[in-house]
Amino acid sequence: MIKDMSGNKKAGDHPVADAAWPARRRDGMGRAGVLLIACLFTLPFMALLFGGRAGALAVWQNAAKLTAMGGGLLNVSRQSAAGADELFGGLLSPGSDRRACLSRYQSPHYYKHSPYAPSRHLLRKLRDYEARHSRCGPGTPPYARSVDHLRSGSSSSTEDAECNYVVWIPYNGLGNRMLSLLSTFLYALLTDRVLLVHSTDDFTGLFCEPFPGTWVLPPDFPVADMSWLGVGSNQSYGNLLDGKKIANDPAKATARSVPPYVYLHLAHDLRRSDRLFYCNDDQLVLAKVNWLLVQNDFYFVPALYDMAEFEAELRRLFPAKESVAHLLGRYLFHPSNSVWGMITRYYHTYMAQAEERIGVQIRMFSWATIPVDDMYSQIMACSRQEHILPDVVDGDAAASSSSHDHGGSKPKAILIASLQADYYDRIKSTYYEHAAKGGDMVGVFQPSHEERQIMGQRTHNQKALAEIYLLSFSDVLLTTGASTFGYMSSSLAGLRPTMLMIPEDGKVPEPPCVRAVSMEPCFHMTPDVECRGKAVNKEELSRHVKECEDVGKGIKWIKGIKLFD
Repeated sequence: MIKDMSGNKKAGDHPVADAAWPARRRDGMGRAGVLLIACLFTLPFMALLFGGRAGALAVWQNAAKLTAMGGGLLNVSRQSAAGADELFGGLLSPGSDRRACLSRYQSPHYYKHSPYAPSRHLLRKLRDYEARHSRCGPGTPPYARSVDHLRSGSSSSTEDAECNYVVWIPYNGLGNRMLSLLSTFLYALLTDRVLLVHSTDDFTGLFCEPFPGTWVLPPDFPVADMSWLGVGSNQSYGNLLDGKKIANDPAKATARSVPPYVYLHLAHDLRRSDRLFYCNDDQLVLAKVNWLLVQNDFYFVPALYDMAEFEAELRRLFPAKESVAHLLGRYLFHPSNSVWGMITRYYHTYMAQAEERIGVQIRMFSWATIPVDDMYSQIMACSRQEHILPDVVDGDAAASSSSHDHGGSKPKAILIASLQADYYDRIKSTYYEHAAKGGDMVGVFQPSHEERQIMGQRTHNQKALAEIYLLSFSDVLLTTGASTFGYMSSSLAGLRPTMLMIPEDGKVPEPPCVRAVSMEPCFHMTPDVECRGKAVNKEELSRHVKECEDVGKGIKWIKGIKLFD
């Protein structure tokens, strides 16, 4: 279970940026605007000269001060999607309070890629869900009645049939949580349930409310200590089945015969009886339960496609199967104003002037480690193979390049997201010691390095969320296979990333990376269960697993392993 580690001392952040390009004057800016931009792009060097190893949070705060000094002049920087559709093609409903959630309407201006428009069926489904959430959410009579039945321990009544609920319980790292929450929301759409979030302290304040009303479960909810529910809980579906307290036979199950709530343990350590959740008959039984509580730490959408109960509806909702996480991620997740401020201040200070933004996300897993030198070699070999980072020149060619007029050069920003500083330091040094081919100006930036993942700490999650979104504004993405952090970034970006292969037996893999065949995240744990009635569509699932294995982010390396993002 998650433990609060907020008392642990964190490693100090390192200078965020050590290379930048001169700003170009834009028509109508005047001297003040040019002076401000010049000051802005001197900030990274000042951090080095005067600040030593300044913290990332301090840099975000300094950027905020510069923004205020400029009276909004930072907004003259080129935004990648000027005139973008603020509602993502109808994905978002209009009428929300802009001040309450700035990211909801501003984020479309930062994305370059929206490869899939939402289907009409998805738009209708989302509007229907919003109406149901308004009708059944906390503070409404149906919600109060359902909670009263739950508190009394009685099964649901005919009055409750109008409103059924699924409560999502956060678990593991932020990338795991976002993918799990997205999957649970899709499950709520498919089963006509209302999604509510058990908001722990380290999750509170990360996101805006995505629906009318609130998605936060009130603190007086009758089921106590939900964060401590686990595979051994008496009310887990697997244990209820094993104890003959519920039957997975749809012909025998009624709203009166099932418990008032069932806990679904779908996390990495689920047992065979828990996996029956992925069976069609079991879904028909669970449909009669008023309250479902879900704890999960990975993306389980691919398994929903393989169930007869949902397959046809999913194909109508998402004609392009790889669009699920992309569209639902942009619908569901809107960083809170405090996190959005961190994102936009950093973006405008370091990245907005670039004509090309390259995101590099590096994660070293404890179960697949190699030396830092080897990992750096893998990154650079991948870059050469896939032409990701700008090429450099040596010797006389470098001297010649450095003396050229940079009027025709292309400013490029490389954003490094990693728990460690080593890779940033080495890549930064590469472009400090060598000129880029063509005279391009290259800036290398890293918002933070925490050295290790810190569970249960809100500030850690805020930084992680900010970096997920900064990566998602990239033109090109290089991510780490099997990393949920990388999955979420590429899904929001609408990009098929290049993915670093996972090391095996302590050796650099060959090839070092491959281009993903889909921007959909992988399902890290196959159902692998025999079902009553129609079985799981193993052909569909096998195709998904094969795709994941081919890009080095799949099942064969991580089966049975506890994953963090």
